[in-house]
Amino acid sequence: MNAMSILNQIMQQATGGQSTNPGGNPGGNDGLSQPGSQFRGAQGSSGGGIDMKSLLGGGALGLLLGSKRGRKLGGKALKYGAVAGVGALAWKAYQNYQGNAQQGTPVQGAAAQQQGQPLEQLQGQAQERRGLEILQAMIMAARADGHIDGSERALLTQEIEKLGPDDELHAWIQQQFEAPLDATALARAADSPQARREIYLVSAAVIDEQNPMERAWLDQLGTALELEPLMARELDRQLLGNG
Repeated sequence: MNAMSILNQIMQQATGGQSTNPGGNPGGNDGLSQPGSQFRGAQGSSGGGIDMKSLLGGGALGLLLGSKRGRKLGGKALKYGAVAGVGALAWKAYQNYQGNAQQGTPVQGAAAQQQGQPLEQLQGQAQERRGLEILQAMIMAARADGHIDGSERALLTQEIEKLGPDDELHAWIQQQFEAPLDATALARAADSPQARREIYLVSAAVIDEQNPMERAWLDQLGTALELEPLMARELDRQLLGNG
């Protein structure tokens, strides 16, 4: 399956079409260190909130993240840029969490290796597998409010088709629209602690926290992922650019 090819294109939609350099260093100056910077600029010029459909130009990401609800978002529009740097942000959240827990001791050596690598540092099949996990999390989060009807699903399918999925990935995506919303199954698919943080972070970027059903899904997912409340809060801070 060509999951990373599709995910990379969705990430580019998240940054207004700019490359996210998925093989880059999460801590470097490759565009991942400041995900959502384009949204800060757009937010400042729009005044009363951002029309996500206009900002993202429609597309698969626009439909997943906002156009199906017609959302107008102000400061919280920033979180959509986090889709482009999900691995880097999740890793930074872990470092901050560990630093607070251990009074500033940096995460390194064997302890860091046990956490798994950020999406942007993975290669080959390992990156493809993580990409599938991220795509699955995004689709489930978009479905959490229960309002993707037949016509919206058809539009999503059409937009995803434009990204060029192979036949296997196309069939897999259709299965995700039909599968039960199962936070435990999604958590079980995570290949490492870092993957669990990335799954939570991208899910938090997709949901509308003002919607009780979507907020309940995120809370349920955090429990299934076995994230400590302080870790979840740190991920939320990173998502809104407060890290």
